[in-house]
Amino acid sequence: LLSMYRTKRNTVKGYFLAGKEMVWWPIGASLFASNVGSGHFIGLAGTGAASGIAVSAYEFNGMVILILLAWFFLPIYIAAEVTTMPEYLLKRFGGQRIRLFITILYLFIYIFTKISVDIYAGAIFIQQALKWDLYIAVVGLLVITTLYTVGGGLAAVIYTDALQTIIMLIGALILMGYAFNEIGGYSALQETYFHAIPSVRDLNTSCGYPRKDAFHIFRDPVTSDFPWPGVLIGMTIPSIWYWCTDQVIVQRSLAARTLLHAKGGSLFAAYLKVLPVFIMVLPGMISRVLFPDQVACADAETCRRICGNPVGCSDIAYPKLVMELMPGGLRGLMMSVMIAALMSSLTSIFNSASTLFTMDIWHHLRPLCSEWELMVVGRVFVLALVVLSVLWIPLVKMSQGGQLFMYIQSISSYLQPPVAVVFMAGCFWRRTNEMGAFWGLLLGVLVGCCRMILDFIYPEPLCGQLDNRPLITKHVHYLHFSILLSVFTLIMVVVISLSTKPPHPEQIKHLTWFTHSDKVNSVASQAEADLPIPGVRQSDQKNQDEISSTNDITVMAEQLEEDKTNSVDIINLSHIHISVGGSDKQRPKLISFLLWFCGMDKKDEAGSPARPEARANVNMFKEKPHMRYFINANLIVCLSAAVFLFAYFA
Repeated sequence: LLSMYRTKRNTVKGYFLAGKEMVWWPIGASLFASNVGSGHFIGLAGTGAASGIAVSAYEFNGMVILILLAWFFLPIYIAAEVTTMPEYLLKRFGGQRIRLFITILYLFIYIFTKISVDIYAGAIFIQQALKWDLYIAVVGLLVITTLYTVGGGLAAVIYTDALQTIIMLIGALILMGYAFNEIGGYSALQETYFHAIPSVRDLNTSCGYPRKDAFHIFRDPVTSDFPWPGVLIGMTIPSIWYWCTDQVIVQRSLAARTLLHAKGGSLFAAYLKVLPVFIMVLPGMISRVLFPDQVACADAETCRRICGNPVGCSDIAYPKLVMELMPGGLRGLMMSVMIAALMSSLTSIFNSASTLFTMDIWHHLRPLCSEWELMVVGRVFVLALVVLSVLWIPLVKMSQGGQLFMYIQSISSYLQPPVAVVFMAGCFWRRTNEMGAFWGLLLGVLVGCCRMILDFIYPEPLCGQLDNRPLITKHVHYLHFSILLSVFTLIMVVVISLSTKPPHPEQIKHLTWFTHSDKVNSVASQAEADLPIPGVRQSDQKNQDEISSTNDITVMAEQLEEDKTNSVDIINLSHIHISVGGSDKQRPKLISFLLWFCGMDKKDEAGSPARPEARANVNMFKEKPHMRYFINANLIVCLSAAVFLFAYFA
């Protein structure tokens, strides 16, 4: 409700970028909450219970990549004046095909991995805690998250994320205290973890035994579940996609008031990334020690009886800890924590997916649409995502793996490296052109999809079973495959770019690391005078300058004042046509409330064309000297902390 009054929700910038008025602390909290959803609580604790502390490397790696976002990628995005990541690719390379391809790929990843995983993880906790029906619980959560995503836009998402981050941390820290008190501290965990063996197991195999390297991050480079070359390199490339090019994450940073606030938000989120190892991974390992027969079950029939999954029940480690250790009142708090985690991640995905569809697909299909139409489409698409999410639940139940977090990371290693390579090439190599970027991306994604399909056709065998998988899935770890896929994509991008004509100068100005601060008009500023205003006839544009054909941007012009005064905007709500321009007294109260709730009740702003707003980039990059020194000092502290954590647990 607060965000509904604090921001202008009836404009594209207000709804999708929170008016670009966010300060560092809600940005940092929202970055953390968007990342740490219910899938993190269930997945990190489950993998910690199954294989030890190595999964923490993802968190430590994220600390470094968050710095990369704020110091290297964000200045480019801000200078380019973009709202979405596909929009950046459009400006950098020209042509619509790479923009549309990557938008559809992003939506595919969101719907079938992020949303489904978070819903499944939340359902595990709800079923373990309350024994509720799966569909009633999930549909109720989705209805609540949809209401404030549709009503408040990105501002509502960020402010609620900040509140939910506080709830999550308080609840998780309390549970961590109970868990360590129960087991006797970290040193006791190091001793007892290796004795957490289920009573029902095959005595002729090692099934059910903890890994001997459970307290090490760097493990055998060939035979282990976390090979150290993959941890150092293969893990980094999907992390760059997630933290530096994913719409969900970057959209929060683009909402910052200045680049300095964006840097502060990234640093705040990086500091918070230290916590998951202590509040999720280690409690998951403690859960295995306390409940080995349930959490570490090694017999397929036993596991099926305990959690319904014959592969393993490690994913119930966190909810099991909550239900067994915490008193009644605190169980309610932890229920709030898990619901907050689920809602924060879902709303982040809903808002960002809505932004992608509206700005990169709908606006491409209807370049002359009004800003009011974009607002309607953005909100309706959120509702469509909700329906798709509910329909996907049965498939999630059928395809659940033994370790939810590892499922997420394996899929990420197959689909995300080509995207990360193309973005890095576009940002840091001027010679990259549209041909190289598009074909490198397409070929890389096709190769990744082939490996992903093989993983689904030939799943990993149960413990003690013969492994008859193809060599590529049997012997090439997904983190190693991430390295190979990245190298293949990079070779394709470089070879094809060098074999074709170089990019137009307009596709480089303000769009690479080496040119983002050039003292020339940015491409976006030039486009403001040239791009068409949605809702305007092409015949009104004869006096406008033509833009370069390599940018594939439609020529646009100013709407005539007399057309503006004579036009009548009409609302179409379920066959009810009501003039937007009418006074509140002329509208039914229900329609007035719906317009206010969706932030579309002001015709003078919402009915105006969706025209890019000129921003003084120089103000975005201004930094007060004392604040710059403070931020840079924290940068050194944060990087030192990440290196120390890697070294300590290596």
